[in-house]
Amino acid sequence: MDIVVNEELKAYIEPLTPEEHDALERSILAEGCRDALVLWGNVLVDGHNRYGICRKHGLPFQTVQNPRFQSMEDVHLWMIDQHLGRRSLSDYQRGVLALRKREIVAERRARRVAVESGAAAPVPELPAVSAEPAAVPPPDSLDTREALAKAARLSSSQVVLIEKIQKQGAPELVAAVKAGVVSINAAAAVATLPVEEQAVVAAAGADELKQAAKRVREAKRRSPPPAPPADSAEPPASAALSVEAVPDMSLDALRRRIADLEAENQALREELQALRAGAAH
Repeated sequence: MDIVVNEELKAYIEPLTPEEHDALERSILAEGCRDALVLWGNVLVDGHNRYGICRKHGLPFQTVQNPRFQSMEDVHLWMIDQHLGRRSLSDYQRGVLALRKREIVAERRARRVAVESGAAAPVPELPAVSAEPAAVPPPDSLDTREALAKAARLSSSQVVLIEKIQKQGAPELVAAVKAGVVSINAAAAVATLPVEEQAVVAAAGADELKQAAKRVREAKRRSPPPAPPADSAEPPASAALSVEAVPDMSLDALRRRIADLEAENQALREELQALRAGAAH
């Protein structure tokens, strides 16, 4: 069988670091390729690094078909679940995978609802590999922040910060988080800056990223509360958190802002506890 390497699948999960790849190569040279490569038809799904190393050195390997795959979404969900269990993944990488899984599950649910309501025609799946494919179990719902955090083995506050980095972070900032140059908490603070400024700060290195995050937090603490509309009377104290007291911010935006601040505070507390624990040892 001619194995096909799909570049989109190969790049779907974060690649091994050079150190991890070298360690895997040494292991395969010493003990052979012990784990079978997972295929969907002739498409390689899992084992790209092992496949490359075996071909490089002319070593034998085994393959196995996964009969549950009936669509590319099934393949993606399986890959995500497999990699979420890897110990070598960072917190940020696990959070990104969990968010990616949530998007796939939500899109699949939306299509199903549209088809059931007659608003859309069924989307044909790609042909299954086996004649009698096993049923694909429905993926866990990741609607809530708590469920998402559990899937990624993170705290709810970390998930909020990772989502902020994914949505607002410049590519240079995201790369710095992936490389471990900056913490999730600091990167989320820097992600509130203009994209051009984020890029400059990230290029300057770890120290400047930390200082930029510190400046953002201090600026937030110094920011005065939003002023009430000019043509209104003095609002009562209970109106401090009402939409009327924040004329340029919708209720949903205000709630998101409060959630972001609570998540950042929680992440700061967790980071402080980790630093204290490290100092104790």
